[in-house]
Amino acid sequence: MRLPIACLVAVGLSVGPFLTPAQAEITAEEVREAIDRGVEYLKSQQLRNGSWQEWMGQIGGVTALATLALLNSGVEPQDEAVAKALDYLRRLKPETTYATSLQTMVFAEAAPDRDRLLIQRNVEWLEQTQIQEGPRKGAWSYPRANGDNSNSQFALLALHEAERVGVKVSGRTWRLAKNYWEDCQNPDGSWGYYKGLAGTGSMTCAGISAMVIVTGAVHRADAKVEGDRIECCVRSDSEGDSIQRALEWLAASFSVSRNPGAQSWLLYYLYGVERVGRLTARRFIGRHDWYREGADHLLEMRGGTVSRNAWKGVGHAEDDERIATSLALLFLAKGRRPVLVAKLKHAADEEWNAHRSDIAHLTRYVESKWRRPLTWQVVDVAAAGVDDLVQSPVLYLCGKNSPLPAGDDAQEALGRKIRDYLDRGGFLFAEGYCGGAGFDEGFRKLMKRVFPEPEYALRLLPPEHPVWRAEERVPAEHIRPLLGIEFGCRTSVVYCPVDAQDGVQPSLSCLWELSRAGRDLEYSETVQSKIRAGLAIGANVMAYATNRELKYKDEIPRVAEQGGPGDSLRRGRLYVANLRHPGGCNAAPRALINLLEAASRELGLRVGAEERQVALTDDALFDYHLVFMHGRNTFRLTEAERKQLKTYAERGGMLFADAICSSEAFTESFRREMAAIFPDKRLERIPPEDPLFTPAFGGFDVSTVTRRDPQQAGDKGPLKALLRKVSPELEAMRFGDRYGVIFSRYDLSCALERHDSLECQGYIPEDAAKLGLNVVLYSLQQ
Repeated sequence: MRLPIACLVAVGLSVGPFLTPAQAEITAEEVREAIDRGVEYLKSQQLRNGSWQEWMGQIGGVTALATLALLNSGVEPQDEAVAKALDYLRRLKPETTYATSLQTMVFAEAAPDRDRLLIQRNVEWLEQTQIQEGPRKGAWSYPRANGDNSNSQFALLALHEAERVGVKVSGRTWRLAKNYWEDCQNPDGSWGYYKGLAGTGSMTCAGISAMVIVTGAVHRADAKVEGDRIECCVRSDSEGDSIQRALEWLAASFSVSRNPGAQSWLLYYLYGVERVGRLTARRFIGRHDWYREGADHLLEMRGGTVSRNAWKGVGHAEDDERIATSLALLFLAKGRRPVLVAKLKHAADEEWNAHRSDIAHLTRYVESKWRRPLTWQVVDVAAAGVDDLVQSPVLYLCGKNSPLPAGDDAQEALGRKIRDYLDRGGFLFAEGYCGGAGFDEGFRKLMKRVFPEPEYALRLLPPEHPVWRAEERVPAEHIRPLLGIEFGCRTSVVYCPVDAQDGVQPSLSCLWELSRAGRDLEYSETVQSKIRAGLAIGANVMAYATNRELKYKDEIPRVAEQGGPGDSLRRGRLYVANLRHPGGCNAAPRALINLLEAASRELGLRVGAEERQVALTDDALFDYHLVFMHGRNTFRLTEAERKQLKTYAERGGMLFADAICSSEAFTESFRREMAAIFPDKRLERIPPEDPLFTPAFGGFDVSTVTRRDPQQAGDKGPLKALLRKVSPELEAMRFGDRYGVIFSRYDLSCALERHDSLECQGYIPEDAAKLGLNVVLYSLQQ
């Protein structure tokens, strides 16, 4: 049965990004389908011996490229096609730079422990074939040819992946390569195929990636260790401006439909764009959201989502659909990796980035713990909008000086921006370092801008807080003061004050920076234990903030909702009030607002989505046909409150309630109060087949939903939450032929706030929104 719009006029609710994607852009489902079809195509082209038809003179090259594409597209090493390809590749010996490099990347991706000796063999071969003398010293080439930037790029990618899995590369190899790439860069910042040739997009991407890799390999950490003593915030060398100049050239020339400066190699160029974006931690290249624009074009180029499984480019090699499809899959699959955290740029100088590799190292550590590929970003907080910030589930704000901008208006705007981000489920992780009292003072002032309400204040996190054990338990001797702000259903802000305990415990940023020791460096056990504890705290915060449930880039809407509908007319709107009561009625302040915003977008209703609270004894209660009640504490109503609520329900009003994070204290109090108010009625479970759980009232089929159930971990194990497919459990009281009270003992409110929590039992956000919308629709038609 459809909603009687003529009777309801229109109301406005908005659940944020739970149910529908932003308009006029490809969806995550379309990208996933395109990847699946590309995988299907590549598998269909595999030969019986496990290979793909090879390119002349590059035995193993196409096979390794296709295998790498399959692995990055989510195909497991145990898959029959990949297993056969690995067996084939293991039988090949190094002969050419391209094939050997791709083979190395495959081994590092699929089974690095098993194939460590083969990776080591390939590293030695690549080091031996690096040009040692002459004008192209430090480059790689085709056999019996001069060095070029394409072969050199692939060799560096292979060596980089080898070091990631623990196979060492000599410092001389990295230094020769760094000198080579610096020498052949054009004055305008670009790179060509050779030194002196005009720059192209594909070769400039190769140059940027190469410079990021070699610079990371040769530069020393921004911290020093002498014996057991750690000295933080030591900028040992400069990266120069070669990468920045190249990025400026690429931004000015950027396109996803052509390879700038060339007539061909579009897919090869896009594969390079993905690498640039990931290695430089950029969501944008210039003003371009490189992944979304590139994915749009690739799906259009392939002919949409249903007509073809493969891609085909123009020109040399890319007219081979196996090569073209592999390159397209590498862009789509690797470029959509979930963002774990964004590091906030907030100052004109580099004091916000005193430890340049801190977040990169932490992300790599979390990758190893969660066993899934992740990425991170740098975001300029002054230039970013809320919709830019919400692309990252965690923001990391660090520095020596105050993060506050100059001027009262600018400070107020920054506070509103961060509050809007937190309102939408974001998490702020902040830290002061380098002994900067300015950061501490400025951050505390900023938090007062973000949270003018006195109840949201920085408080010391207790020893039992999950930040000490969510991923791994932190030893007692490495516990440091951490402050937090309880907002919504969880701690939404965690702050590590400046250089805890007068430098006895170095900043977390410093420890992350040191977590990957420089070449030939070894730390004492005292230093290693501090680094391990710093990584553990960082991983715990990430696990607590995200519940390890990260969205791929294309699953996050391009635009974040900014509140209620723009229609200023008040007549004909649906309003729902939040009941004031002593059981923690403000613990999830945006739950009802987000539900109302959801109804506006998903159901076409016109609603008043602003916050409205009403006391149980207020006669204004009767202005609302539906009221919302939630909490997490024990409470008891007065006789006057009980009498008013009884009258409200018997006159046709509906009470919709849930226990925040499945609070037993609130559940027991609510059931006790309902029994006292309505002694002749009982709260009983709504049957799973009830029309309320179907589209009968214009809503959704929620006969099966997903519920998160926290699991108790052992002393050393991480905190986890199981996701179970279950029938929804709502309890209700009947008043004649209608439900007048509906209650969920499992959490809806925190899910509506998008505050995932490892310790919160309840429905996932998408299903909480659908259940809530079905109740709203039901209430309108009774």
